[in-house]
Amino acid sequence: MRRCFVCGADMLGPSTRHLVYPDGQDRLFPIACGSCGLLLEVEADPAACRAHLAERLAGPIFESDPRAPYGLDLYTLRSAATGHARGVRPCDAAGQTALRHPHSQHAARAALYGLDRAVGMPVSLGLLCRPDALDAVLATLAIHAAWTDDVVILLDAPVRPADVVPAAGFPPGVVQVGARPLAGDFAAQRNALQDLARHPWMLQLDADETLAVEAGRRLPALAALAEAGDVVSVGLARRNRVDGLLADVYPDVQYRLNHRSVRYAGRVHERPALDGGWPRSLISLHGAIKHHLDRAHVLARSRHYERLEPGRGRPEEETALLRPYRD
Repeated sequence: MRRCFVCGADMLGPSTRHLVYPDGQDRLFPIACGSCGLLLEVEADPAACRAHLAERLAGPIFESDPRAPYGLDLYTLRSAATGHARGVRPCDAAGQTALRHPHSQHAARAALYGLDRAVGMPVSLGLLCRPDALDAVLATLAIHAAWTDDVVILLDAPVRPADVVPAAGFPPGVVQVGARPLAGDFAAQRNALQDLARHPWMLQLDADETLAVEAGRRLPALAALAEAGDVVSVGLARRNRVDGLLADVYPDVQYRLNHRSVRYAGRVHERPALDGGWPRSLISLHGAIKHHLDRAHVLARSRHYERLEPGRGRPEEETALLRPYRD
């Protein structure tokens, strides 16, 4: 098995973690996913594990199976459940504690519910783009009208252009267009975009990224799930396509669904700086951001980022982005 059967990450490695089951059984798992925290036996069959997990996630209560060749604590279960459009609720105070202090030694047990597309927290959409991409962004905004009534576009420019074409599919006043020079600081630009949100939660996308309508419709329920677990930042997988070909950089988690209070840090490859650290985030598997790149951009981006913040350009990512996806 090369990739985690839950999150798809190529981050399986040796583990000394163990889980304790309600019957008192204490199991050591030799393999763990460095992304979502899934635990595995050496001979685990991914297809069989995937089917077994799907069956367990179909009912009102999830009970960890002490005979299964995989294991999850409650924190990992919460992410796994989102991939099946389910949310989790801890069954007791111990479960609440386990969510806030991953990764617990207790095998997951939780109540399950559907991530209802019609219920949840209102979510704003924020987009960063250059002035020359504005018309193209406005032309594609209609797909987001199914799930948001607040759209903010922040241009990398000193002033907002006077002749902005209204976005189709939205009532007047829903789409705001602002301007602020990026000045080589992506975190500062994202923070400025956060501040323009009318709702407590915002999903941020770049001009070369899209999100499927079905994934967008579940964002309000996902934000409500996050708030219930004292989470302020949600990471979504991103599928990178270079000249149309899916790249090997996956799931390339991007923490783009954030409470408005969250601040980003880092001039390049910026990430949320969370009060309380990474346990106040979660990875959602309910859908993926689609990132559209061309080879010329891939070849230039790492060098450009390295100039903006020496040591943070990630030149090794260039090779992975140009390598076709390997299962």
